[in-house]
Amino acid sequence: MSARLLLVRHGQTVWHAENRYCGSSDVALTEAGERQAEALGRWSAGHAHEYGIQAVACSPLSRARRTAAPSARALGLEPAVHERLRETDFGWGEGRTIAEMTAEDPGLVRAFQQDAERGAFPGSEPPAAVAERVCGALRELAAAYEGGTVLVVAHNTAFRIALCALLGIPLGRYRQVLPRLDNAAVTQIELDGGSGGRAALRSLNVPTGELPPAASAAPEAHGIPPVTSPR
Repeated sequence: MSARLLLVRHGQTVWHAENRYCGSSDVALTEAGERQAEALGRWSAGHAHEYGIQAVACSPLSRARRTAAPSARALGLEPAVHERLRETDFGWGEGRTIAEMTAEDPGLVRAFQQDAERGAFPGSEPPAAVAERVCGALRELAAAYEGGTVLVVAHNTAFRIALCALLGIPLGRYRQVLPRLDNAAVTQIELDGGSGGRAALRSLNVPTGELPPAASAAPEAHGIPPVTSPR
């Protein structure tokens, strides 16, 4: 039997307004992000019976732990921190905006935007390595809660790369196929615990409450070229 995993990206962070790549940096939530975490907690409580949520798991980074906390509280569960659910390390791009990187080396940015695997930022964690660790963590959870449901709170890029790996999509296309996962929204998958077992996407970006304003969901924050960009 498969397990149902409810994948949730953490709430809005203080770097969203500046469109900076958070990556492995431990960046705090904004007030809006805190409200999103609380709204996710209410959503989890309201859907506890429907989904039969048995566990809450999260990345070790504080923005994910803080987002998971209200749901765990509402469900009477202790969140399990999984190191392998941490966000991708963006290397040269860590903590920077697309505009800053383009000013320094437009060729590197172009290569990344065209193929995020072959054109990965210098010093960054390779997408294949991200896929291996995140998919491993998700399959481990699926095996532990076979036939049940787990709420998993982690990160935009880590989840998108893992979803591509699970669904047979080339990793270098994760930005084009899955432009972003919304803050505190639920993406539901069914997953077998065994290596190479069945994976199915049931829903994508289902809102749980307060969503960020349009400005905070600006394209560069999610690795999407602005609509005004010639790229």
